[in-house]
Amino acid sequence: MLPVDITRTSHVAYRVTNLDAASEFYVDRVGFVETARDAHHLYLRGLEDRVHHNLVLILADRPGFDHVAFRVRRSNDLDTLAEWCNSQSLSHHWTDHSETGVGKSLRIIDPFGFPVEFIHEVTPVEWNLQRFDAYHGAEVMRLDHVNYVTPKITDAYRWYTEHLGFECSEYTVSQEPEGERIWGVWLARKGTSHDLAIANGVGPRMHHASFIAASKESLLHVADVLAATGYHTNLERGPGRHGTTNAFFLYLRDPDGNRIELFTGDYLRADPDLKPIAWNLDDPRRATFWGSEAPARWFNETMDVFSWGEDTPIPTTASPLRDRPKS
Repeated sequence: MLPVDITRTSHVAYRVTNLDAASEFYVDRVGFVETARDAHHLYLRGLEDRVHHNLVLILADRPGFDHVAFRVRRSNDLDTLAEWCNSQSLSHHWTDHSETGVGKSLRIIDPFGFPVEFIHEVTPVEWNLQRFDAYHGAEVMRLDHVNYVTPKITDAYRWYTEHLGFECSEYTVSQEPEGERIWGVWLARKGTSHDLAIANGVGPRMHHASFIAASKESLLHVADVLAATGYHTNLERGPGRHGTTNAFFLYLRDPDGNRIELFTGDYLRADPDLKPIAWNLDDPRRATFWGSEAPARWFNETMDVFSWGEDTPIPTTASPLRDRPKS
């Protein structure tokens, strides 16, 4: 394992085709806080955030996933990562203030096709946790996790745990002719259920980024707000509760079709002797502990992934595993 300390998933960047439409959805309706904007970027954060942003919306010709950033505890962790990338012949490059609010960063394409940024220096901002007059929509608190989709699920699980120090909190297995196979994993760096979920499927693709809402009641409230303001078709799945992670959830699609999850109610995993929780893929309580069955598009539609500075999505590969539970 590398001697680096990843503290958490720090921010995610999506590509959108209209910043004004994105602002109305994310800020006015869903409840993000706008930190800054320019002609090509909208920088958003949650009420609990003390750093510049947790979501960057980038103006582009087509929507999709741009990158995820993990924050490291020490600036020299970045140098350690760069030296390791050299030893592994892993494509990487340095940037400096390429995003407002972020200092020097190391950008890579992981072995599974996902653009990943490692950062340390971030600009502090006003803490709005007790600015109750600013609470609206889902009362978004912070970024919690991202969810990759890849056909190389076992390799991805091993790479993130064995090299980057992620710990498995839960996992799903499928029963295949050759025996049990890992179908999904929930991996953590901070002290809650996860920072990174990795699911089996056609990939590299991104399923969603997930943001903590203040409460179950705020999720119900934002559903009412979205429905009342013409965004009823943007409500994709939920509300309900996942078996995995115990989370109360609501999935939304933004005006470009990018997916986010609003999420609350998972658990603390601070004890060093906790064992990963195992789920069978065909256990119906796994994905939906209670609530309506997920629509087909929640399974079938995922987000394009773009390499650094490219306008064409990264090519995908099908998975040898079945793509969903048995009905």
